[in-house]
Amino acid sequence: MSTFDPDALECLAAIVEEGGFERAARRLSITQSAVSQRLRALEAQVGTVLIVRSRPLKATSAGQLLLKHTKMLRLLRADLERDLKELAPSSLRGAREEERISIAINADSIATWALPALTGLAQSGLPMEIVTDDQDFTQEWLRQGEVLGCVTTLRQALRGCKVVPLGAMEYVAVATPALVLERLGGEVLTAHNFREIVFVAFNRKDDMQSEFVGKAFGLKRVMLNQLFVPSSEGQVRAVLAGWGASVLPRLLAQPLIDQGLLVNLAPSCVLPIQLYWHCWNLESEVLDALTCALTRSAEVALAT
Repeated sequence: MSTFDPDALECLAAIVEEGGFERAARRLSITQSAVSQRLRALEAQVGTVLIVRSRPLKATSAGQLLLKHTKMLRLLRADLERDLKELAPSSLRGAREEERISIAINADSIATWALPALTGLAQSGLPMEIVTDDQDFTQEWLRQGEVLGCVTTLRQALRGCKVVPLGAMEYVAVATPALVLERLGGEVLTAHNFREIVFVAFNRKDDMQSEFVGKAFGLKRVMLNQLFVPSSEGQVRAVLAGWGASVLPRLLAQPLIDQGLLVNLAPSCVLPIQLYWHCWNLESEVLDALTCALTRSAEVALAT
Protein backbone atom coordinates (compact mmCIF):
# COMPACT_ATOMS: atom_id res chain seq x y z
CA MET A 1 0.00 0.00 0.00
CA SER A 2 1.32 3.43 -0.89
CA THR A 3 2.14 6.04 1.73
CA PHE A 4 -0.82 7.86 3.21
CA ASP A 5 -1.07 11.62 2.79
CA PRO A 6 -0.19 13.14 6.20
CA ASP A 7 -2.65 15.99 5.63
CA ALA A 8 -5.44 13.49 4.94
CA LEU A 9 -4.55 11.55 8.09
CA GLU A 10 -4.63 14.72 10.17
CA CYS A 11 -7.95 15.54 8.55
CA LEU A 12 -9.37 12.19 9.68
CA ALA A 13 -8.04 12.77 13.19
CA ALA A 14 -9.49 16.28 13.32
CA ILE A 15 -12.95 15.06 12.31
CA VAL A 16 -12.97 12.48 15.10
CA GLU A 17 -11.30 14.61 17.77
CA GLU A 18 -13.41 17.70 17.06
CA GLY A 19 -16.61 15.76 16.53
CA GLY A 20 -17.52 17.04 13.07
CA PHE A 21 -16.46 18.34 9.68
CA GLU A 22 -17.07 22.02 10.42
CA ARG A 23 -14.97 22.06 13.58
CA ALA A 24 -12.26 20.04 11.84
CA ALA A 25 -12.15 22.64 9.07
CA ARG A 26 -11.74 25.45 11.59
CA ARG A 27 -8.95 23.64 13.38
CA LEU A 28 -7.08 22.90 10.16
CA SER A 29 -7.79 26.37 8.70
CA ILE A 30 -9.25 24.91 5.49
CA THR A 31 -12.74 24.77 4.03
CA GLN A 32 -15.28 22.14 5.01
CA SER A 33 -15.31 21.00 1.38
CA ALA A 34 -11.56 20.41 1.55
CA VAL A 35 -12.04 18.31 4.68
CA SER A 36 -14.59 16.13 2.88
CA GLN A 37 -12.37 15.79 -0.18
CA ARG A 38 -9.36 14.69 1.87
CA LEU A 39 -11.46 12.14 3.76
CA ARG A 40 -12.95 10.75 0.52
CA ALA A 41 -9.48 10.44 -1.00
CA LEU A 42 -8.21 8.60 2.08
CA GLU A 43 -11.23 6.26 2.08
CA ALA A 44 -10.69 5.57 -1.61
CA GLN A 45 -7.03 4.74 -0.94
CA VAL A 46 -7.87 2.40 1.95
CA GLY A 47 -10.88 0.95 0.17
CA THR A 48 -13.35 1.24 3.03
CA VAL A 49 -15.38 3.75 5.06
CA LEU A 50 -13.39 5.40 7.85
CA ILE A 51 -16.07 7.51 9.54
CA VAL A 52 -19.55 6.50 10.69
CA ARG A 53 -21.80 9.51 10.06
CA SER A 54 -23.62 9.19 13.37
CA ARG A 55 -24.17 11.50 16.29
CA PRO A 56 -21.52 11.72 17.56
CA LEU A 57 -19.24 10.85 14.65
CA LYS A 58 -17.23 7.67 15.19
CA ALA A 59 -14.28 6.08 13.48
CA THR A 60 -14.76 2.61 12.02
CA SER A 61 -12.30 -0.17 12.90
CA ALA A 62 -10.19 0.81 9.89
CA GLY A 63 -10.47 4.44 10.89
CA GLN A 64 -9.23 3.66 14.40
CA LEU A 65 -6.16 1.94 12.95
CA LEU A 66 -5.37 5.01 10.87
CA LEU A 67 -5.93 7.25 13.90
CA LYS A 68 -3.36 5.24 15.82
CA HIS A 69 -0.98 5.52 12.87
CA THR A 70 -1.52 9.30 12.85
CA LYS A 71 -0.68 9.57 16.54
CA MET A 72 2.50 7.58 15.94
CA LEU A 73 3.47 10.08 13.25
CA ARG A 74 2.83 12.90 15.72
CA LEU A 75 5.07 11.18 18.21
CA LEU A 76 7.85 10.83 15.63
CA ARG A 77 7.54 14.51 14.78
CA ALA A 78 7.66 15.44 18.47
CA ASP A 79 10.83 13.37 18.88
CA LEU A 80 12.35 15.05 15.83
CA GLU A 81 11.50 18.52 17.11
CA ARG A 82 13.12 17.78 20.48
CA ASP A 83 16.31 16.77 18.69
CA LEU A 84 16.27 19.72 16.30
CA LYS A 85 15.59 22.16 19.10
CA GLU A 86 18.99 21.33 20.55
CA LEU A 87 20.80 21.57 17.20
CA ALA A 88 18.98 24.48 15.57
CA PRO A 89 16.48 26.20 17.87
CA SER A 90 15.57 28.84 15.29
CA SER A 91 14.57 26.22 12.72
CA LEU A 92 11.35 25.34 14.53
CA ARG A 93 8.23 27.44 14.66
CA GLY A 94 6.51 25.16 17.18
CA ALA A 95 4.25 22.20 16.67
CA ARG A 96 1.01 22.65 14.81
CA GLU A 97 -2.09 22.54 17.00
CA GLU A 98 -3.34 19.37 15.33
CA GLU A 99 -0.16 17.51 16.30
CA ARG A 100 -0.93 17.29 19.98
CA ILE A 101 0.45 14.41 22.06
CA SER A 102 -2.58 12.89 23.79
CA ILE A 103 -2.54 10.99 27.08
CA ALA A 104 -5.40 9.85 29.35
CA ILE A 105 -5.21 10.49 33.10
CA ASN A 106 -7.85 9.91 35.75
CA ALA A 107 -9.40 13.03 37.27
CA ASP A 108 -8.10 12.44 40.80
CA SER A 109 -4.51 12.22 39.56
CA ILE A 110 -4.99 15.43 37.55
CA ALA A 111 -6.31 17.15 40.67
CA THR A 112 -3.36 16.05 42.81
CA TRP A 113 0.03 14.86 41.54
CA ALA A 114 -0.03 14.51 37.73
CA LEU A 115 -0.08 18.14 36.55
CA PRO A 116 3.02 19.13 38.54
CA ALA A 117 4.74 16.11 36.97
CA LEU A 118 4.04 17.39 33.48
CA THR A 119 4.78 21.07 34.07
CA GLY A 120 8.35 20.89 32.77
CA LEU A 121 7.28 19.19 29.55
CA ALA A 122 4.50 21.71 28.99
CA GLN A 123 6.90 24.60 29.55
CA SER A 124 9.36 23.06 27.09
CA GLY A 125 6.71 23.30 24.37
CA LEU A 126 5.45 19.72 24.16
CA PRO A 127 1.93 20.07 22.65
CA MET A 128 0.06 17.88 25.12
CA GLU A 129 -3.62 17.05 25.31
CA ILE A 130 -4.83 15.42 28.53
CA VAL A 131 -8.00 13.36 28.31
CA THR A 132 -9.73 12.60 31.63
CA ASP A 133 -11.85 9.63 32.63
CA ASP A 134 -12.40 7.29 35.56
CA GLN A 135 -9.20 5.41 36.42
CA ASP A 136 -10.90 2.10 35.55
CA PHE A 137 -11.65 3.29 32.02
CA THR A 138 -8.67 5.37 30.85
CA GLN A 139 -7.11 2.27 29.30
CA GLU A 140 -9.96 2.14 26.77
CA TRP A 141 -8.62 5.35 25.24
CA LEU A 142 -5.25 3.62 24.81
CA ARG A 143 -6.80 0.38 23.58
CA GLN A 144 -8.64 2.30 20.85
CA GLY A 145 -5.49 4.16 19.81
CA GLU A 146 -6.86 7.57 20.80
CA VAL A 147 -3.98 8.31 23.20
CA LEU A 148 -0.38 7.11 23.39
CA GLY A 149 -0.36 6.60 27.16
CA CYS A 150 -2.67 6.44 30.15
CA VAL A 151 -2.77 6.29 33.95
CA THR A 152 -5.05 3.42 34.94
CA THR A 153 -5.80 0.75 37.52
CA LEU A 154 -5.14 -1.98 34.93
CA ARG A 155 -2.03 -4.03 35.81
CA GLN A 156 -1.75 -6.17 32.67
CA ALA A 157 -0.04 -4.46 29.73
CA LEU A 158 -2.18 -3.97 26.66
CA ARG A 159 -0.95 -5.49 23.41
CA GLY A 160 1.92 -3.45 21.97
CA CYS A 161 2.29 -1.47 25.20
CA LYS A 162 4.53 -1.41 28.26
CA VAL A 163 3.41 -0.81 31.84
CA VAL A 164 5.12 0.88 34.82
CA PRO A 165 3.73 0.70 38.40
CA LEU A 166 3.20 4.17 39.88
CA GLY A 167 2.03 3.49 43.43
CA ALA A 168 -1.24 3.65 45.34
CA MET A 169 -3.64 6.57 45.57
CA GLU A 170 -5.14 6.41 49.08
CA TYR A 171 -8.82 7.26 49.58
CA VAL A 172 -10.69 8.27 52.75
CA ALA A 173 -14.37 8.97 53.46
CA VAL A 174 -15.13 12.52 54.59
CA ALA A 175 -17.99 14.91 55.33
CA THR A 176 -18.45 18.22 57.13
CA PRO A 177 -18.77 18.18 60.94
CA ALA A 178 -22.26 19.67 60.60
CA LEU A 179 -23.43 16.89 58.29
CA VAL A 180 -21.93 14.22 60.56
CA LEU A 181 -23.82 15.70 63.51
CA GLU A 182 -27.08 16.01 61.58
CA ARG A 183 -27.08 12.65 59.78
CA LEU A 184 -24.97 10.41 62.00
CA GLY A 185 -25.48 12.01 65.40
CA GLY A 186 -21.81 12.89 65.57
CA GLU A 187 -20.75 9.25 65.23
CA VAL A 188 -18.35 7.67 62.74
CA LEU A 189 -19.62 5.72 59.74
CA THR A 190 -20.76 2.16 60.52
CA ALA A 191 -22.43 -0.75 58.77
CA HIS A 192 -25.68 0.33 60.39
CA ASN A 193 -25.75 4.05 59.56
CA PHE A 194 -24.08 4.50 56.15
CA ARG A 195 -27.51 4.52 54.46
CA GLU A 196 -28.40 7.68 56.42
CA ILE A 197 -26.00 9.79 54.40
CA VAL A 198 -25.80 10.81 50.73
CA PHE A 199 -22.53 10.15 48.90
CA VAL A 200 -21.11 12.45 46.20
CA ALA A 201 -19.62 10.33 43.39
CA PHE A 202 -17.72 11.38 40.27
CA ASN A 203 -20.19 9.87 37.77
CA ARG A 204 -22.24 6.72 37.25
CA LYS A 205 -19.12 4.73 36.34
CA ASP A 206 -17.51 5.61 39.66
CA ASP A 207 -17.76 2.70 42.12
CA MET A 208 -15.29 4.20 44.61
CA GLN A 209 -17.97 5.04 47.18
CA SER A 210 -19.54 1.57 47.28
CA GLU A 211 -16.12 -0.13 47.14
CA PHE A 212 -14.97 1.84 50.18
CA VAL A 213 -18.10 1.08 52.22
CA GLY A 214 -17.96 -2.58 51.21
CA LYS A 215 -14.34 -2.89 52.30
CA ALA A 216 -14.83 -0.93 55.52
CA PHE A 217 -17.67 -3.09 56.75
CA GLY A 218 -17.11 -6.41 54.98
CA LEU A 219 -20.18 -6.09 52.77
CA LYS A 220 -20.38 -7.84 49.41
CA ARG A 221 -23.09 -5.66 47.91
CA VAL A 222 -23.57 -2.01 48.75
CA MET A 223 -26.38 0.25 47.53
CA LEU A 224 -25.85 3.95 48.20
CA ASN A 225 -27.87 7.11 47.76
CA GLN A 226 -25.61 9.11 45.44
CA LEU A 227 -25.25 12.48 43.75
CA PHE A 228 -22.85 12.94 40.85
CA VAL A 229 -20.30 15.72 40.31
CA PRO A 230 -17.88 14.97 37.41
CA SER A 231 -14.87 16.80 38.84
CA SER A 232 -12.50 15.93 41.66
CA GLU A 233 -12.33 19.55 42.82
CA GLY A 234 -16.11 19.78 42.33
CA GLN A 235 -16.64 16.80 44.61
CA VAL A 236 -14.59 18.51 47.30
CA ARG A 237 -16.60 21.72 46.95
CA ALA A 238 -19.87 19.78 47.06
CA VAL A 239 -18.83 18.03 50.27
CA LEU A 240 -17.72 21.31 51.84
CA ALA A 241 -21.12 22.78 50.89
CA GLY A 242 -22.87 19.99 52.78
CA TRP A 243 -24.23 18.02 49.82
CA GLY A 244 -23.14 14.77 51.39
CA ALA A 245 -20.14 12.61 52.15
CA SER A 246 -17.58 11.42 49.62
CA VAL A 247 -14.63 9.07 49.29
CA LEU A 248 -11.80 11.35 48.17
CA PRO A 249 -8.04 11.10 47.65
CA ARG A 250 -6.23 11.63 50.92
CA LEU A 251 -4.04 14.13 49.06
CA LEU A 252 -7.11 16.35 48.63
CA ALA A 253 -8.90 15.60 51.87
CA GLN A 254 -6.14 15.62 54.52
CA PRO A 255 -5.43 19.38 54.48
CA LEU A 256 -9.16 20.04 54.97
CA ILE A 257 -9.32 17.46 57.77
CA ASP A 258 -6.34 19.14 59.45
CA GLN A 259 -8.17 22.49 59.25
CA GLY A 260 -11.30 21.04 60.84
CA LEU A 261 -13.38 21.67 57.72
CA LEU A 262 -13.93 17.96 57.10
CA VAL A 263 -14.18 14.89 59.32
CA ASN A 264 -12.76 11.45 58.52
CA LEU A 265 -15.85 9.24 58.67
CA ALA A 266 -13.92 5.97 58.97
CA PRO A 267 -10.51 6.72 60.52
CA SER A 268 -9.52 3.04 60.59
CA CYS A 269 -10.20 2.47 56.90
CA VAL A 270 -8.12 3.62 53.93
CA LEU A 271 -8.80 2.37 50.40
CA PRO A 272 -5.57 2.12 48.35
CA ILE A 273 -6.04 2.15 44.57
CA GLN A 274 -2.99 0.96 42.65
CA LEU A 275 -2.16 3.06 39.58
CA TYR A 276 -0.10 2.14 36.52
CA TRP A 277 1.29 4.05 33.56
CA HIS A 278 0.74 2.34 30.20
CA CYS A 279 2.21 3.61 26.95
CA TRP A 280 3.07 2.33 23.50
CA ASN A 281 6.12 0.10 23.46
CA LEU A 282 8.14 2.30 21.14
CA GLU A 283 11.59 3.87 21.25
CA SER A 284 10.72 7.52 21.73
CA GLU A 285 12.33 10.36 23.66
CA VAL A 286 8.91 11.92 24.23
CA LEU A 287 7.46 8.72 25.66
CA ASP A 288 10.54 8.26 27.82
CA ALA A 289 10.23 11.85 29.09
CA LEU A 290 6.53 11.38 29.90
CA THR A 291 7.24 8.10 31.67
CA CYS A 292 10.10 9.57 33.68
CA ALA A 293 8.12 12.67 34.70
CA LEU A 294 5.09 10.71 35.86
CA THR A 295 7.00 8.01 37.73
CA ARG A 296 9.20 10.53 39.57
CA SER A 297 6.18 12.55 40.72
CA ALA A 298 4.28 9.41 41.68
CA GLU A 299 7.21 8.22 43.83
CA VAL A 300 6.82 11.34 45.95
CA ALA A 301 3.02 11.66 46.04
CA LEU A 302 1.69 8.09 46.07
CA ALA A 303 2.01 5.32 48.61
CA THR A 304 4.29 2.39 47.84
